[in-house]
Amino acid sequence: MPHPETGRILRYDPIGDAAARPPAYLSGGGGLVSTAHDYLRFCEMLRRGGELDGARLLGPRTVDFMTTNHLPGGVDLEAFGQSTFAETAYDGVGFGLGFSVVIDPAAAKVPSSVGEYAWGGAASTGFWVDPVEDVTAVFLTQLLPSSTYNLRAQFKQLVKAALID
Repeated sequence: MPHPETGRILRYDPIGDAAARPPAYLSGGGGLVSTAHDYLRFCEMLRRGGELDGARLLGPRTVDFMTTNHLPGGVDLEAFGQSTFAETAYDGVGFGLGFSVVIDPAAAKVPSSVGEYAWGGAASTGFWVDPVEDVTAVFLTQLLPSSTYNLRAQFKQLVKAALID
């Protein structure tokens, strides 16, 4: 639809429009509005063990605990999850306190490191932190549902393929 003042074509986005007003339902997992820059800074804080720009927000032991697989028996999400929801497979991936955690890269079938942790959003967004490679990656899009295309895995493959020692 054209912008009323500039005439530029704009995407009609009822989800984006909803972010401009107070939510009708307070959901801990939905409706977060921020900037790509701030999201990357949050991920960088995690990668740095809870510290960013000289300010400590979390202790390193807390970050380590949060990014450790807490599933009973050390199993992966395949034993618990319903893979019909996500675009990513649950094989080789456990779950910590707020993050998926790679426990077996070969089973996960995507280039990963043991201990890599991530989170994905409903609109195909995602981030991952690889403490072995010392890499943080953020991928933002607005593609619903997230299972439409396997974008997160392809993004990770491209980033990992670009790494050199």
